[in-house]
Amino acid sequence: MTSKRSPHLRFGLIVAGLTFLLDQIVKWIVVVPLSLELKGVFDILPFFRLTWAENCGISLSMFANCNSTTRWTLVAVTALVAGAVAVWMTREKAKGDVLALALILGGALGNILDRTRLGYVVDYADLHIGEFRPFMIFNVADACITIGVLLLVARALLLGEKAPEAPAVSNDKPAAD
Repeated sequence: MTSKRSPHLRFGLIVAGLTFLLDQIVKWIVVVPLSLELKGVFDILPFFRLTWAENCGISLSMFANCNSTTRWTLVAVTALVAGAVAVWMTREKAKGDVLALALILGGALGNILDRTRLGYVVDYADLHIGEFRPFMIFNVADACITIGVLLLVARALLLGEKAPEAPAVSNDKPAAD
């Protein structure tokens, strides 16, 4: 009987943990030493600045209603999704997919912690070209979730499902002695 547990589970848990830690460390730097909440904007490069944003919603600030019902509903839904991703990760055999799932899981946990503690997710990364912004303001967790989803999609489209190989059938007759 074969084990259903992923041979790459330890790797995935480490990546998810490091993703979560990196997200929380960067958010701490933005909030505490840089005091971005008070300053509002901190220019880094001509095309990148730190901009304080409290995201009460989900991707693209959808459902951005900063009330208790929305907050806890989003925590619950995101926790269910993170739980499903964690279960999938425990069963996934492909290391590339485990990596993608770990990035999604670590990012989701980082944003869940923010929403639970603060009532919103701390966003700060503001990429722009002049006034054009190709992305909403985001954070490390958001970037990891996006990268994880893109990896899963790319792997599914490029690698696809491979049909199991049938055992080779020999038409050779046994040699007579």
